[in-house]
Amino acid sequence: MRYRRVIAPGATFFFTLVTEQRRPLLREPETVALLLAAVEKVRSRHPFEVDAYVILPDHLHAIWTLPEGDADFSTRWRLIKEAFTRAYVKAHGNLDRSESRRAKGEQAVWQRRFWEHAIRDDTDFARHVDYIHINPVKHGLTTAARDWPHSSFGDWVARGNYNESWGSDEMPKLPEWVGQE
Repeated sequence: MRYRRVIAPGATFFFTLVTEQRRPLLREPETVALLLAAVEKVRSRHPFEVDAYVILPDHLHAIWTLPEGDADFSTRWRLIKEAFTRAYVKAHGNLDRSESRRAKGEQAVWQRRFWEHAIRDDTDFARHVDYIHINPVKHGLTTAARDWPHSSFGDWVARGNYNESWGSDEMPKLPEWVGQE
């Protein structure tokens, strides 16, 4: 199967990455810290802006803006996944792997693929940021976006983009594709 990725230098993208078999590997704050350290390590060598993010026990969503003239988000995600996997295995040991993964020398931390969406305009951006921040509520992990510690929601509140109680009284209108996650 051939995957077609959008090539758009300097563009903004929404991403979803999922752990292998949806294992809740990212449920502990120490493990989330390993992931965030991997992101920062890659950002130091391959810059990009993290516009918004949320890390849940078995998946994450992020919006990135790439530098002018640079469209290579795939390499960045590969490097992040590799750095996190090395740190995770060092801290927790190897996970059970399928024969296919063992034969290829792969760990069983991440699903092999990830999903990306090129952000089209300001409305599309805002809808995806809302989706990211309401995701812990959507999955029943908390009753308010402000209560989930592993997201950029607090940064957006501090900048005045959200009221701290946003999403705690009623579910905001979400994009039509939401049921596909």
